[in-house]
Amino acid sequence: MATIYDIAREAGVSIATVSKVMNQTGRISDKTRKHVLDIMKKSDYQPSVVASALTKKRTYTLGLLIPDLANPFFAEVARSIEDSAQLLGYNLVISSTDNELSKEERYVNVLRQKRVDGIILATGARSDSIVKQLLKQKLPIAVIAREMPSFVVDTVLVDDFLGGYLATSHLIELGHRRIAVIAEDLGVMSSRERVRGYKQALEESGIAYEDRLVVVSPFHVQGGKETATELLRGPLKPTAIFACNDLLAIGVVQAVREQGMSVPQDVSVVGFDNTLLATIIDPSLTTVAQPIQEMGRQIVQLITQEIDGSKPNKQRLVLLPELVIRNSTTKITLTK
Repeated sequence: MATIYDIAREAGVSIATVSKVMNQTGRISDKTRKHVLDIMKKSDYQPSVVASALTKKRTYTLGLLIPDLANPFFAEVARSIEDSAQLLGYNLVISSTDNELSKEERYVNVLRQKRVDGIILATGARSDSIVKQLLKQKLPIAVIAREMPSFVVDTVLVDDFLGGYLATSHLIELGHRRIAVIAEDLGVMSSRERVRGYKQALEESGIAYEDRLVVVSPFHVQGGKETATELLRGPLKPTAIFACNDLLAIGVVQAVREQGMSVPQDVSVVGFDNTLLATIIDPSLTTVAQPIQEMGRQIVQLITQEIDGSKPNKQRLVLLPELVIRNSTTKITLTK
């Protein structure tokens, strides 16, 4: 494997010149720069990230903690962050924690050992001690699609309250009055805000809030299916269900079919996230879209600005959701 010394010797220049070419610093003629780059390419030279970290205290690597890479929302978030990071010359190390504290702690330690320049959290961090430790070590961190109100950190998220309000208002406009909501985890602020938006839409329309129509489900398709089945067999069988993510909504669609009914003729369904799954399920899913590409771009910009020292203050950016109407919702009929 070629070293920086080999590149310098073959190019007939000093090691310092090769270093300047790699780091795009100093005054180097275009001819010399091209000559060195050509030799690096021919030799398949890979600069040592560890050496770079030791000399420049920078690895141009970001860490990303997500709860579940199998979840299409977080997969799309990760891709957006990776694309935005690469445009700025950063690599991305992705770790899926399964919302387990032990994995979260282990992956944070791994990322620190890899000397990443910053860590982006999409997990909501199960332990405040992890975040406190990172902040104490002055390692830049940022949070996406989650809130961490106990800490002053850069944050990019969607207006979850508005998203819940838009989803519920749409169903009300279609004539629905018994509207259930299936939430992920009311201990997470994003879920609480979506339910709060649901309640606000009901209140403005004069529809009484019913505790039995607000339920919590495990964060996967099967969980949504089982929870929806219980709702559909219960005394307050809903004519519409707002699921707080697309995975849960797909589970709802499956449950409706297994109960001998159809979507949307018997039960209208609204999801949240607008992942790829929303377009390929039959019927296509009405859902609240999160601006995933923009969220990824903004979070990378915030954390790299902190790494560069070009941003003096922390920022909390709240982006607007958008209701995407497809085929899983319809007006309620008189027979319901």
